[in-house]
Amino acid sequence: MARRILITGASVAGPALAFWLARAGEDVTVLERAPTFRDGGQNIDIRGAGRTVLARMGLEPIVKEQGTGETGIRFVDERDKTCAAFGQAEFGADGPTAELEILRGDLARILVEASRREGATYRFGDYITRIGQHCLEVDVTLFGGSRERFDAVIAAEGIGSSTRKLLLGKDHDREPVGLSMGYFTIPRGHGDGDMARWYAAPGGRSVLLRPDRYGTTRVVLTLREAPCGYEDLPLEEQRAALVERFADAGWEAPRVLEGLRAAEDFYFETVGQIDVDRWSEGRIALTGDAAWATGPITGMGTSLGLIGAYVLAGEMSRTQDIPTAFAAYERVMRPIAEKGQNYPRFGPRLLQPSTRFGIAFQHAVLAVAAAPSVRSVAGRLFAGKENGPDLPDYGLDTRT
Repeated sequence: MARRILITGASVAGPALAFWLARAGEDVTVLERAPTFRDGGQNIDIRGAGRTVLARMGLEPIVKEQGTGETGIRFVDERDKTCAAFGQAEFGADGPTAELEILRGDLARILVEASRREGATYRFGDYITRIGQHCLEVDVTLFGGSRERFDAVIAAEGIGSSTRKLLLGKDHDREPVGLSMGYFTIPRGHGDGDMARWYAAPGGRSVLLRPDRYGTTRVVLTLREAPCGYEDLPLEEQRAALVERFADAGWEAPRVLEGLRAAEDFYFETVGQIDVDRWSEGRIALTGDAAWATGPITGMGTSLGLIGAYVLAGEMSRTQDIPTAFAAYERVMRPIAEKGQNYPRFGPRLLQPSTRFGIAFQHAVLAVAAAPSVRSVAGRLFAGKENGPDLPDYGLDTRT
């Protein structure tokens, strides 16, 4: 008999989990706070075992087809002179630019549509306000006013997961990594091509311009500094703060800031990671960023979300005892997630130097890293560490 499973969050981890659970024959509902499907978002990549999961879903070809078209990354100076370049073809599928580069919204749409084909149901504009457990069920109260019971509830939300707070009884602290980032889209410029461009300015600032498949350019503005309260400001004040901080950055900053003032998709975050003592309590569990947020600095967030969904659904397919399945999932997945959270601690200082001397040093180091003789080292620096051992085969690749 199919179990009723409620998943909260419809970005990447949630729809991926819905896909596997629906394929295993479960009755799956995905709840999303946003009133409609959330399109847009920045470039994300899929690496290592995450790519293995995507292949087992049969979705690797369509993700590759809908990729951003980014062919590599150039590190440039104030005159746009290339100081170091890392091409995807030379550095392989998991290099600085992964072979599977796609916009977050495009990947989410692919996963939502695929999970719907498997039988998953989506409800937008609603979320959990109260949650309680009984012996064999979870009782949830929704913002819309209804009360329902499920065999299990799984939060596949972001780093600020509200369901995690309901589960643990407190809001969980983020471990800051000393970076703040602003994301937005601007019109394509004359200098924008198939390769991303990274520019570092004194004061721990960097500007990253990346291509997409829609004829526009995705921007990431990064500040390396201790948290200073920007994350608590209203959106327009965050926008104004970045305009002020990057006003004298040089290079293409005037064009970028003009685009920032008009951008409708601006998003700001203080980068942090989540380390939760436990990922489940009875019949309620966490997965994706709600459980182990890595932050964009590792490049592993999307891959870990796909891997975690596969492992969780696989362990649930092995037993009718949901708490037992959740415990097995954490035993398999926690070492993978912890390894995926690791990043070179010198990385932020190298990529966002404080001084002009630091920028010159950055360019020299990257020029060496781009040399053919040390490409494997460069690949590890930018792609992150290997994200775990070979995945278990849960027999979910074919329809039940």
